[in-house]
Amino acid sequence: MILKPIPTTIITGFLGVGKTTFIKYLLKHKPENEVWAVLVNEFGEIGIDASLMDNQESGVQIKEVAGGCLCCAAGVPTQVAVTQLIAKAKPDRLLIEPTGLGHPKAIVEVLRQPHFEQVIALQSTLCLVDARKSNDERYRDHETFNQQIEIADLIIASKSDLANDDQREQLAQFLREKTLTTPVWPVTLLAGADSFIDTRELYDELTAQFLNVKTMAGRLASKPRTASSRLAMPQEMMGNASIFEARSEPVTMGANGIYHSGNQHDNVYSCGWIFDCSYEFDFELVFHWVKSQSYLRLKAVLICDEGIAGINCVDGELSVAELEDSMDSRLEIIAATPIEIEAIESQLLALSKRLSI
Repeated sequence: MILKPIPTTIITGFLGVGKTTFIKYLLKHKPENEVWAVLVNEFGEIGIDASLMDNQESGVQIKEVAGGCLCCAAGVPTQVAVTQLIAKAKPDRLLIEPTGLGHPKAIVEVLRQPHFEQVIALQSTLCLVDARKSNDERYRDHETFNQQIEIADLIIASKSDLANDDQREQLAQFLREKTLTTPVWPVTLLAGADSFIDTRELYDELTAQFLNVKTMAGRLASKPRTASSRLAMPQEMMGNASIFEARSEPVTMGANGIYHSGNQHDNVYSCGWIFDCSYEFDFELVFHWVKSQSYLRLKAVLICDEGIAGINCVDGELSVAELEDSMDSRLEIIAATPIEIEAIESQLLALSKRLSI
């Protein structure tokens, strides 16, 4: 039974800006006696981000919703996913990470509906921005990027050590042009460069100024909070927590032990593959293959000859982490043009071998 609304923070940011790394930082520094829940929404169809978190912290529950934006279909995916997660985790705090291509204002409005009023307490919204992108027309002219900036109570300038003075000033100028006075915190969010983000002082300051402060709700208070028949949670879902067990269709692997699925929205394309555990990838070949690609985003969790590799590549920046465990291998591509699925699958097969199990 929920005795008080759960403090809830929305963490936005465009593709590949470092949202997953930042959430890992927050989980690392959470109070030991608290249970935190994380809802991760992915644009792609197969779900990788939860595995990339590779969370080893106790008192953490992570739920992943793949296949587009949580705000679609009148917000029903958000309602169902949030209620499932809360019923299972009974958390002290909830973090929600929408897809970098999602519509953050719509998600906020869904969470402000009356049936959530006694369940969650919306706190500040945090937006991660790569200062090097603020002068890129693909970003500054994108509706979602602008929504993320406009509703943010704090802008976290990630990868700040890679930005020069001109790029930092361009971000400041961009905010001035939008008449925004949102505070900007520069942080380093790179694999192997943890000296800045692994500080308890940063977490304490975030908690004091943003994680426990209801500033975002006031920013959108101009729109009345009225009940909506389209957004109302079905009554049968409200009455029995057991109904919130996962309902997603099981993945049907092909005879070759491979599954793939694609998605397309707003001129952005994705395709993801799942390889069953009989496939072992050659890490050296995978590394060079990934570096040769030029997609908007490529991420993977692969069972390799040298261990489990978590791979994240955006704009030519590649990070690789060793993960603890994985039941299968997964790879997702997000691109600005249609993806040649058969050709990519043939290349992936050439990077792996199938073992007898």
